[in-house]
Amino acid sequence: MPASVTDSATPIACLIVIGNEILSGRTQDANIRFLATRLAEIGIPLREVRVIPDVRETIVAVVNELRAKFDYVFTTGGIGPTHDDITSECVAEAFGRPWIVHEEARRRLAAHYKPGEFNAARMRMATMPAGAALIDNPVSVAPGFIIGNVHVMAGVPRVMQAMFETLAPSLRGGPPVVSRTVSVLGLPEGIVAEGLGAIQKRHPALDIGSYPFYRPTGNGTALVAKGTDADAVAKAAGEIRALIESFGKQAVEGEIP
Repeated sequence: MPASVTDSATPIACLIVIGNEILSGRTQDANIRFLATRLAEIGIPLREVRVIPDVRETIVAVVNELRAKFDYVFTTGGIGPTHDDITSECVAEAFGRPWIVHEEARRRLAAHYKPGEFNAARMRMATMPAGAALIDNPVSVAPGFIIGNVHVMAGVPRVMQAMFETLAPSLRGGPPVVSRTVSVLGLPEGIVAEGLGAIQKRHPALDIGSYPFYRPTGNGTALVAKGTDADAVAKAAGEIRALIESFGKQAVEGEIP
C-alpha cells in the first residue's frame, strides 16, 4: 500500500468517472456502487466521486488534486482506441511521464487480434505512462494500468469489474466495513429523526443514516448503521429496532423488496 496521505490508519479512496457520455446523460454510470461496495469489503472507504468530461486540462488537474488527498485513486473511462479516449495520456501528463507503448500490453493486444487488425487506433490501448504496471483484463484483453496511487480502468462495467477483481488482492485496507439495515413501512424518517440522532450520538464512530423508499406495497424508511466495529454496529441496529417498535411499528431486518 502506498504511504498514507491521510492521518487515519485506514486508507481512503476516491473515484474519478471520466466521460462526456456520463455528463450528457447518454450513459448511466454503473460503476460507483460496485466499487464502493467492493472497496468497503476490503476496508478502503470510498470518500469521494468526481464525474468529469473528456477534457485534457480537467483530467490532469483532477488527477493531481486527488492523488495528493487520497491513498487510492481509481479512474474509469477513456482508455479505448478512439480520439476522445485521452485518459492514459492525461495521466501521463499529470505524472510528468512520457506517454509510450508498453511492450507487454502491445504483445497481448497483438496476439489477441487477427493479422492486420491490430492497427494504429488499437495501439493507443497499449500506450500509457512510462513505468506503469498493467491491470489485467480477462474480458477484452486491453489492460488498465497503475502509476503511483492511481489505478486506471475501463468504463464498461463488465470490463471494469473484471479488472478490479484482478487488482483487489494487491490492495491493502483496514478493517472491513460492516453494515446493518433495519427497515419499516409506514414510518416517515421525520418521525424517527430525533431518536435516530440520539443513537448516532451514542455511537460516534459509526455512520448512521435514514433512507426513505417508495414502493407499490407502501412507503417506508430504511435505517442503516455502518462501521468497522461489528459489535457496535449490531448494538446500534438493536437500538434502531427498539426505536421503530416504540412507535408501534414492525421492524424488518434488511431491505424491504
